[in-house]
Amino acid sequence: MMKAGSGVVDITPPQGLELGGYPHYPRYNTGAHDPLYAGCLYLSNGETEIAIVTLDLLFFSKVHVQSVRARVQQAAGIPAENIMISTIHTHSGPWASGRLDIESLEAGIPQPKEYVEELKTRLVELIISCKQNAFEAEFTSGTAICGAESGIGGNRRIPGGPADPLVSVMAVRDMDKKVRGVFVNYTLHPTFIHEWSTVCTADYPAYIRQQLCEMEPGTAVLFAQGASGNQSSRYYRQGENFDEAERVGRTLGKAAHSVLDKAVWTSELTLKTANANVELELRSFGEEAELEKKVAHDKAIYEDLYARYGKSTNRDEYYLWQNANLKLLGSEDQLGYVRMQNRGTRIELLEDEAPAEIQLLAINNTLVVGVPGEVFVEYGLYIKAMAGFETVIFNELANGCLPGYLYTPESLVTGGYETDTSMLGEKFGRHLVDDVLDLIDTIHES
Repeated sequence: MMKAGSGVVDITPPQGLELGGYPHYPRYNTGAHDPLYAGCLYLSNGETEIAIVTLDLLFFSKVHVQSVRARVQQAAGIPAENIMISTIHTHSGPWASGRLDIESLEAGIPQPKEYVEELKTRLVELIISCKQNAFEAEFTSGTAICGAESGIGGNRRIPGGPADPLVSVMAVRDMDKKVRGVFVNYTLHPTFIHEWSTVCTADYPAYIRQQLCEMEPGTAVLFAQGASGNQSSRYYRQGENFDEAERVGRTLGKAAHSVLDKAVWTSELTLKTANANVELELRSFGEEAELEKKVAHDKAIYEDLYARYGKSTNRDEYYLWQNANLKLLGSEDQLGYVRMQNRGTRIELLEDEAPAEIQLLAINNTLVVGVPGEVFVEYGLYIKAMAGFETVIFNELANGCLPGYLYTPESLVTGGYETDTSMLGEKFGRHLVDDVLDLIDTIHES
């Protein structure tokens, strides 16, 4: 007999807490434009049980994931390795991991301990509640398409480059045919709300939730990121404001609901799980003196472009100085990492996340692939193509973070913020993908 549980809990931080996501722009929460939530979807077939949790946060450290898992296993018996916890990657939520901005790293600014501890307790209570209140259920999954053709988003490094327009959906309903939980996965940075904002917001996923809750009142909505490391609205959006976030979120919400409109529901539930650890591979950035020259060079270019175009309303001119700013951030990060390593300073985003965990949840003919970190879309597309499942959901920032973007070797040639700021080695992405595919083989063979 299939049982499911679903629910959400408010995780909005108190005013005054720092918001993460935009280096060089310290921001402190002045209120909530929309509440931040954690959501949980619990599934059981009487033999195997799993829990999928999503958080309206930028990052959630692996050490915190492990703590929550252990507490849930002890209190409710759900195996720790069957719990997947990921973030939506909003850039307007509080920190809950090691820092990536060099100023804060060098200053030793800690995570908000009180908030994180309360958050972990709320997550434990949420997961346990979803199990305790589980109901007889039916399950469905599927995909819709919504991408650049709808003015939603795409590749932020190469306009028109590789992108993933699939809106992936899983849902459960009770025996009265009421939809009780909807999980949505999409591949797009939540960066419609930028550094000018000092309020908490889930960005466009907030409006996915609103749209679906209007169409299916009372349902619990979860959102998770696809391989969005090089995906954003940069070249596709009509603005950087809440109106645009709402347009995009509601468009995606309607696309997600179209999956439910054509859904085939089943009370039969096959569940399989697999986990593996992957050792991190790091790169060398060179000598401190050389990096200081690189920072000076990139800074001069940025300052010149900003002086010329910083006040311009022309989008092409905006991209000139903003891309130069991102290039500068990357070189500054490289210098900062080397200085910290030379001084023996602990880098939480590296040491708290190793080794990287990959996790698979096979639900009937749907496969959820959980990988930590911000992953370039090429890797997600390749895994989807090779997995051999009807529906493949690539879930990044699952069960922790990585010390930088999981970039492709091709992107390293052209450089840029994502590659410059990453501590990961050039071949790590390929090795991790190989390990994911090997792990998928064990699912097929079991």
